[in-house]
Amino acid sequence: MENAIQGSHFPARHWRRLDDGRIQCDVCPRRCKLHDGQRGLCFVRACADGGMVLTTYGRSSGFCVDPIEKKPLNHFLPGTPILSFGTAGCNLTCKFCQNWDISKAREIDRLNDAADPDTIARAAVQLGCRSVAFTYNDPVIFLEYAVDVAKACHARGLKTVAVTAGYVEGAARAEFFAHMDAANVDLKAFTEQFYHTLCGGHLEAVKETLAYLRHQTAVWVEITTLLIPGENDSAAEIDALSRWVAEALGPDVPLHFSAFHPDWKMTDLPNTPPATLTRARAVAMGNGLRYVYTGNVHDPAGGGTYCHGCGALLIGRDWYELSTWALTPEGGCAACGTPVAGVFESRPGTWGRQRRPVRLGR
Repeated sequence: MENAIQGSHFPARHWRRLDDGRIQCDVCPRRCKLHDGQRGLCFVRACADGGMVLTTYGRSSGFCVDPIEKKPLNHFLPGTPILSFGTAGCNLTCKFCQNWDISKAREIDRLNDAADPDTIARAAVQLGCRSVAFTYNDPVIFLEYAVDVAKACHARGLKTVAVTAGYVEGAARAEFFAHMDAANVDLKAFTEQFYHTLCGGHLEAVKETLAYLRHQTAVWVEITTLLIPGENDSAAEIDALSRWVAEALGPDVPLHFSAFHPDWKMTDLPNTPPATLTRARAVAMGNGLRYVYTGNVHDPAGGGTYCHGCGALLIGRDWYELSTWALTPEGGCAACGTPVAGVFESRPGTWGRQRRPVRLGR
């Protein structure tokens, strides 16, 4: 907990007053209990004047137009540009965080890009984007801002994408995802020990979010697991994780195995060998998953989307560049007609691998 509340004081939701005078944040399973002037572990939700406030509403750590495949989403509007932004802070404490300069930020003043929701939506349209992503740090902690941006986006015909660890409580989860069209959820590992020791969280809460999204919403869902050498890359764990995805969520949920590089507080480990990702992909597909990908490595085979009916290459990818498109206008295999799970347009986008930082103003 931290004192000296600075930044904007936007009224926050999902909290309750306790008998001892503190308030409890109910956005995530941490349920931080705060006295006036204190911040939660996420650093951006705080107690001020006896209520909960969001201190980062309308302020971002930066905006960038990315390929949607970078989120990563391979089955949602392929080839299209997406306007990405985040704020500061996080409700997990992952020692391997690869966006630590944003998610671990403790300086609200580093948020130099100010933009209200309609400014963001208007800019996304002007920049030719088909969607807006809440990313870089976990958007559930800036729920009120994200929801308002999502409403503005939908009013202008844009889709919305959440890149999240899925560590969120039930009521907040329902409100947040009611305004999202797609999500990539980090399933960081498949043991409680990993979550407890390396993330400061709990696995079951993330599994609940994934099951909720898959079975109780229309949100398109993809999953990413960063494979860390010696921590969550054993054959047994990959087998258990992929079996659970196939059985609990279904064979059509895309699963991305991504390569770790040393960062934040885990600089003593090596990069993930490409062979580990290839092995993990084979295990997951052997367990019945139809769409399994490798990430953070150059692997055209592991980046391709294949028909589960006839095996034809449907979408070829070289990094974020689409090299093959063999889908019918209805989203089926051009060779045999087998439907392909996802959200596709009749033609793919042509954004490619471009990454364009942008500045927005009020």
